[in-house]
Amino acid sequence: MRSVMKKSVAYKEMVCAPSVILQTVCEPVKEITQEIKDLAHHMFEVMYATDGCGLAAPQIGKNIRLVVIDCEWGEGSRKKPYVLVNPKIVVADEADRSMSEGCLSYPGILVPVKRPSHVICEALNLDGDLIRYEARGNLLAACLQHECDHLQGVTIPDHLPLHKKMEKLEEYKHALEAGARPGEVEI
Repeated sequence: MRSVMKKSVAYKEMVCAPSVILQTVCEPVKEITQEIKDLAHHMFEVMYATDGCGLAAPQIGKNIRLVVIDCEWGEGSRKKPYVLVNPKIVVADEADRSMSEGCLSYPGILVPVKRPSHVICEALNLDGDLIRYEARGNLLAACLQHECDHLQGVTIPDHLPLHKKMEKLEEYKHALEAGARPGEVEI
């Protein structure tokens, strides 16, 4: 049984903006090794410790296409973790849905992001099996797209028009100055 990671340790591992790795297209995972499995388990520890529902490898400094997601855990809920190796959005359709999104790499702010409300994502699991994840109009639909964006070097402010992006980045700067930490929104 793994120990619960302390928030202070998780905060130190989190890559926050600005960072080049958050703007970099990640490399595919060529083989699912024990190192990749260990990294995925570690990513869950960081994600849970920072109260996130998703985490992409570049957010902890790894330039590979690996994502962990759990949109259902919380107080009184059981964990339902997903590991996505080399995820790819194969369908993103239906009416756009606007949602205020937070990001562990942008503590202290929420950003309104429009995304298709229906998404199908294909990825390998840690056994190398191809899995299809489908979500419609919920947090999982947004999270799948959000984490796949990270693997393409796209972050939530990138979804805004330039003037709104500059405003959000200024808000983020002030949130950091006020002591915002990963997992905290709107300080």
